[in-house]
Amino acid sequence: MAKIIFTDSYEKRATKFLKKHPEITSQYEKTLKIMEINPNHPSLRLHKLKGNLSEIYSVSINISYRITIDFIVQEDTIIPINVGTHDEVY
Repeated sequence: MAKIIFTDSYEKRATKFLKKHPEITSQYEKTLKIMEINPNHPSLRLHKLKGNLSEIYSVSINISYRITIDFIVQEDTIIPINVGTHDEVY
């Protein structure tokens, strides 16, 4: 089971995001739970980004929204970085 570490800056972004999109709060929370239990679960569509963001991974909340994460596999630690639409987080 992975450990999710929330930074202050991410919590501010997430709070702002959820105020703007309250309709996906349950999907967001479910995504975090699945990420904690099994970060490689197919529904998350975990993938490593390319280019300037090549050290960061992304998971999907749904078709429109993503969470970018710093995913440290060897320590089973996940640090969320940003949450938003595809264009906002990339």
